[in-house]
Amino acid sequence: LTLFAVICLKNVNNGFFLHSSFIRSLFPENVTGTVKGRPTTAGSKIKSQANKLVEALMKCTPHYIRCIKPNETKKAHDWEEDRVRHQVEYLGLKENIRVRRAGFAYRRVFDKFLHRYAVLTKETFPRWNGNTKDGILHILKSVGIEKDQYQLGKTKVFIKAPESLFLLEEVRERRYDQHARVIQKAFKKYFAKQQYLKQKQKAADILQGRKERREHSLNRNFVGDYIGMDHHPELRVLVGKRDRVEFAETVLKYDRRFKSVKRDLILTPKSLFLIGREKIKKGNDKGKIKEVIKRKIDLENISQVTTSTLKDDFLVLHVKNEYDTFIESIFKTEFLFTLDKKIREKCQRPLNLHFSDKLEFRVKKEGLFGGGSTKQVHVIRGQSDKASLKVTGGILTVSIGAGLPKNSRPSERSACSGQRPLKGKVSSRAQQPNEIKLREHNGQGRTITSASSIKTPNAANAALAAVLGARAGAGAGVALRHAPNLPRSGHSQHNKRVSTEESGTSEYMRPPEAGVSGEKRRNSGKARPVPGGGKPKPPSRPKPAVPTCKALYAYEPQDTDELAISEGDTIEIIKEDPSGWWLGRLRGKEGLFPANYVERI
Repeated sequence: LTLFAVICLKNVNNGFFLHSSFIRSLFPENVTGTVKGRPTTAGSKIKSQANKLVEALMKCTPHYIRCIKPNETKKAHDWEEDRVRHQVEYLGLKENIRVRRAGFAYRRVFDKFLHRYAVLTKETFPRWNGNTKDGILHILKSVGIEKDQYQLGKTKVFIKAPESLFLLEEVRERRYDQHARVIQKAFKKYFAKQQYLKQKQKAADILQGRKERREHSLNRNFVGDYIGMDHHPELRVLVGKRDRVEFAETVLKYDRRFKSVKRDLILTPKSLFLIGREKIKKGNDKGKIKEVIKRKIDLENISQVTTSTLKDDFLVLHVKNEYDTFIESIFKTEFLFTLDKKIREKCQRPLNLHFSDKLEFRVKKEGLFGGGSTKQVHVIRGQSDKASLKVTGGILTVSIGAGLPKNSRPSERSACSGQRPLKGKVSSRAQQPNEIKLREHNGQGRTITSASSIKTPNAANAALAAVLGARAGAGAGVALRHAPNLPRSGHSQHNKRVSTEESGTSEYMRPPEAGVSGEKRRNSGKARPVPGGGKPKPPSRPKPAVPTCKALYAYEPQDTDELAISEGDTIEIIKEDPSGWWLGRLRGKEGLFPANYVERI
């Protein structure tokens, strides 16, 4: 046995068993064994069948696909011929196949085809005035269908490929979409204009008969967001991302000493925010400017808003059981209208608006034992259109000029819409009589109406016009001969008359001899003297020094556009403002600083 095993191993190494048919027949492969694997699912079968169907469809160019139900038993190879024949008949497959075999997949009467696809071109829509065949040819040519893809019979148009028909339908849908957008735009513009006019009238009703108006305030468009909240995410975080901003504006807020600081006034459907800027004093962001909420007022807590009867922009917001806020808003009319609208929606009451030339507002309490006092603002009529502020004895006096009457109403015409010139209308410039500017020999100019523009109802007027034209031609001289041709009738005749009379009047228009003085002028013009007699130019004047001032007190800025000054600093004054805040430059930085903190040098 051991010897037999050694012989077998030696034969295996030599490949004897691999090539021996006898040995292979003794040990056949078990190909009938069970294969342990996951059976195919219904989803995989549907997927494979769908892939085979798509492969079969991609090999041909189908006109369309119809699904036919062969039986009710849902079994394979169960074919009900009557059921299938009925489905083929009511689906119209026989007729479509017959037309398809004939070479044309679509046929339609001329009138129906033109009526359906007339919208594709401007010439055929809304009405085609020519021959029906010409209109159909124009439509097919505009779409770009080749001539071999269609034929025109006596009463019908034949289209060969379904793709051409699909192209017509697609272009038709796009054209209808364009027209629908134009109509929607027109309706939106109309309704927006009507809404804008109503909004403007309601805003005017709030101040009607109780406050003077500014000239540019009546017909102004309402924007709402004058800050650009979409570009300031830091403000959106403070207000709330989900709250809609109804009105936003940068206003001036006045404190107990009537010093103004800038604040961002933001109105939402629930609250009114006053947002300012502060410099961070601690932490990693020390020295940076950060937006903070200075005050938040709920709309139900606003008890009253007070303003004057003149055209100033000052408002007092009275809050229940709290101190008031005194602000200056440029867009006060829009702000009051929006505030009244939001209070009506939330509190079911109108805005309590009071008008008086003597305003009073409560200030915030200072310290633990400090009480809140009441400040007064007197608004008087002045001469300037810009408000002039003056503080005397703790009372702010605002002086401003007269505005439009209190009963002024906005015009019906929208301020944003332009007026188109009507057809057939002649401008005032074209209706004026033709005028020719003549220049005399002494250099003075005068305007003379040409004879062609004068109406001559009788012989006397005609003679007068002829004399006037002759005088005009005599006074014109050679200046009119080189004038450009004018496109008005009558000027050509006038120029001809001037050229014919020029030869006879040249002697009359010639100036007299200059004499000795004229000869001296001609000689002096040839050899000009040296400018200044050869002496050097005097030095130029020094530039005027910039006005400066010296700081008497130190001032810490409360806003980003203000200037930080210390006692003894020398500031260059760029602009002086009557409000008490000057624009200056210190150490290369420009900003605003209080005028009562400095002294002129």
